[in-house]
Amino acid sequence: MALYMVIESFKDGNAVPVYQRFRDRGRLAPEGLTYVSSWVDTNLQRCFQVMQTDDRAMLDQWIANWSDIVNFEVIPVLTSAQAAEQVASHF
Repeated sequence: MALYMVIESFKDGNAVPVYQRFRDRGRLAPEGLTYVSSWVDTNLQRCFQVMQTDDRAMLDQWIANWSDIVNFEVIPVLTSAQAAEQVASHF
């Protein structure tokens, strides 16, 4: 399964519409996309979220459910153990 760091910037720096939708409708993630964990900056303007899926299209579908109130940056990531394994082959 691939991991993605998703940086969500709340449009107009406003977290209220995001949390209202989450409260009313949930995460709106399609089957096949798994929430791992998240952190929100202390200004309540950005969320750093790790999501997991085998199908990048599932991530794009989830983003479409939120793109009216959130701007997204998506970065494929590895765990530290995966990165260490990849680097170990170089020494």
